[in-house]
Amino acid sequence: MIIDFHTHVYPDAIAERTLLALHSHAPEVTAYTNGTVSGLRQSMRQGGVDKSVILPVATRKGQFDTINRFAKQINDTYDDLISFGGIHPDDDNIPEKLQYLKDNGFRGIKIHPDYTGTFIDDERYLTILCECAKRGLLVVTHAGVDPAFDVIHCPPQKAREVLAYVTAQTGVQEPFIIFAHLGGMYVYEDVKQYLIGTNCYIDISCSFRSLGSYCDTDDEEVLYVIKHHGADKILFATDSPWNSQQAFAEHFKQLKGLTDQEKNLILYENAQRLLYAK
Repeated sequence: MIIDFHTHVYPDAIAERTLLALHSHAPEVTAYTNGTVSGLRQSMRQGGVDKSVILPVATRKGQFDTINRFAKQINDTYDDLISFGGIHPDDDNIPEKLQYLKDNGFRGIKIHPDYTGTFIDDERYLTILCECAKRGLLVVTHAGVDPAFDVIHCPPQKAREVLAYVTAQTGVQEPFIIFAHLGGMYVYEDVKQYLIGTNCYIDISCSFRSLGSYCDTDDEEVLYVIKHHGADKILFATDSPWNSQQAFAEHFKQLKGLTDQEKNLILYENAQRLLYAK
């Protein structure tokens, strides 16, 4: 079984122009699907992926209703897709909005500090993270460099400080924040120094330099993070449509240096534990 913990889709009416717009900001990034739900599900069939977690991104204030209406429609329609919610740090009534997501069955949210121009240790994000901790909502955040931006709004050092702050403020010990892209795209040495061993999950999307134009780590570096952070806190992920689910799944399954038990934890067992926790 395979659960891809990091994918994106867009409504059919805007998928094509959304992909074109994103590509224009980061020309080296290639789309492997057409960005739609049907495109993702076709990719899943080709890659042997059983379930995909969809991560919507709110890029400006006021998108909450539109984004989460589409996300809820996905959750109500498909058994093989699990959409998280989206929220912007400038949104009004953050606690109420997060409670709405909780009440409507959302398992978590996605945040993207670069697209909102907001550092992860900003008071607004700290509020979101603490409110999610209190409600048992997972949080996936982009971490490290984004090819479309010059500033890193979620570097590993700030990520470490935020984890400590949220734990101190809420008393929540169970890890619930997932740092994408091996903990920090293009800042792997800082991940080693600041993030490995902390109370968080790390997804492996955009790893494996051989698989994509903006994937930035070698197999040995991925293995280092897995071994030192712990396979029980690593999640298989691709960032589809920006990477090939089939290529990632095939590459990971043949990766040398991991036991079958470790691979199963990463491919689906950790995700199952997070997604279906009572």
